[in-house]
Amino acid sequence: MTAYATTSAAGEPTARELRTVVFASSLGTVFEWYDFYLYGALAVIMTKQFFSGVNPTAGFIFTLLAFAAGFAVRPFGALVFGRIGDLVGRKYTFLITITIMGLSTFVVGLLPSYASAGIIAPILLIGLRLLQGLALGGEYGGAATYVAEHAPQGRRGYWTAWIQTTATIGLLLSLIVILLVKYFVGDDAFTAWGWRIPYLVSIILLGFSLYIRLKLNESPVFQRMKSEGKGSTSPLTDAFANWGNAKIVILALLGLTAGQAVVWYGGQFYALLFMTKTLKVDPSTANILMAIALALATPFFLVFGALSDKIGRKKIIMAGLLIAVLAYFPLFKALAHFTNPALEAAQASSPVTVVADPANCSFQFNMAGTSKFLTSCDIATAALANAGVNYNHEDLPEAGAIAQIKIGTTVIDSYEGTGLSADDAKAKTEAFTKALTEALTAAGYPAKADPAGVNWIMTLVILFILVLLVTMVYGPIAAILVELFPTRIRYTSMSLPYHIGNGWFGGFLPAISFAMVAAKGDIYYGLWYPIVVAAITFIIGMIFIRETKDHKIDVW
Repeated sequence: MTAYATTSAAGEPTARELRTVVFASSLGTVFEWYDFYLYGALAVIMTKQFFSGVNPTAGFIFTLLAFAAGFAVRPFGALVFGRIGDLVGRKYTFLITITIMGLSTFVVGLLPSYASAGIIAPILLIGLRLLQGLALGGEYGGAATYVAEHAPQGRRGYWTAWIQTTATIGLLLSLIVILLVKYFVGDDAFTAWGWRIPYLVSIILLGFSLYIRLKLNESPVFQRMKSEGKGSTSPLTDAFANWGNAKIVILALLGLTAGQAVVWYGGQFYALLFMTKTLKVDPSTANILMAIALALATPFFLVFGALSDKIGRKKIIMAGLLIAVLAYFPLFKALAHFTNPALEAAQASSPVTVVADPANCSFQFNMAGTSKFLTSCDIATAALANAGVNYNHEDLPEAGAIAQIKIGTTVIDSYEGTGLSADDAKAKTEAFTKALTEALTAAGYPAKADPAGVNWIMTLVILFILVLLVTMVYGPIAAILVELFPTRIRYTSMSLPYHIGNGWFGGFLPAISFAMVAAKGDIYYGLWYPIVVAAITFIIGMIFIRETKDHKIDVW
């Protein structure tokens, strides 16, 4: 097979060669993010298919945690594949990662459901999610490093920004495929079996991505380093046992990627979940709105990447963090106002109160997914959070008594889920859900957002602003991370803070924020998580992160 050249006669890549490098690196990364986002976009359906053995609210939490499980292992993938990338090379490492990712995604489309296979179904699903997360942990660092090591001095922000577009394009592509499949098979068929199609067709994308990447040569910077015998023989030790480098890794996490991650997942994935799960906007409508906003905002990754070559990476990233901290509450409240005004009106006119023993109320987040939250208080608060209903807390005068929900003059008793048989749990859940739904409907709470009441223009403006903030914090991030570390341990060093930030701080955002909403009774309370993390990152970044745009990266 003939490989594409990666340097001109003068030793620098030509514009055509750079475009080839960027296309091959970006194409594979788009595909990997497409795979990863499918699960998030199909979270409601995946709950029904793989977690139907528990109540719907607990099932949704488990679905989010299974989504987060893939993020949880990303730092471990960064260590494994980062080490291989610094020892063997960038090209061959991301050939391995894309193969693992692609095959894991394809197999998801073949899995049996909980109804047909029982507990083995979610176990298999989570296993595949873990494989996807490991592979993705090695993919990003390889692609970003590979492109940066080809890019000319003074243009790294622009060229690496193409890699930054891939996550958003991957999300956009997954939404488009979902909408097309829904259109051709119908909503009912899509829920029953059509959801498998987007996973299965990914095998075609895998084959094409592998074909393109096999045509590339190794990074010229890495080749020169290896030819001089200056490569690292123990990248993990050199990266993390050396305090000088380890300190930069820690600062890169706390002063850059943690805040970048929560703004990214807050503005894209959580915003989509907030519309569909909390505001009850029709999923197809929400997906279309988000897809349009993503299409309009995606070019700004390149704008801010190129701008960072002129004015610096740090200024743009810190500005995006600060704006997000100040704007998230008004933006998400405006999102509710313009997509479901009936819900907003009901919350103002018919307040809801949960009367419960505080000792029986849990914070419903468990990273391992081992807790089922079966107290009467947990069942009541989770049901209200799932319905997108704000509520107040009132302590029960009698410790241990069954929690109640008050909606105007109507009082609904919750129930204790511990120790119930499957049939009894199902019967109590159905009776409780029916009573709660009827009471909320009578009080004016809509079961779903009225499509005629959705203000498309204003919703698009809000979503565009949210994604624009994503482009500010994410567009220059690859360039600044690459420039912080020397070539011999660059893949390893930059991958770990990136994937702890995006895998843990960002990946757990939906589950943590949803649990915060259920605990507090305020549909906006979950926003405090990304706001606080972004604020901390802004402070640390402003004090400790240095500007890197003029750094040379061919330093071993």
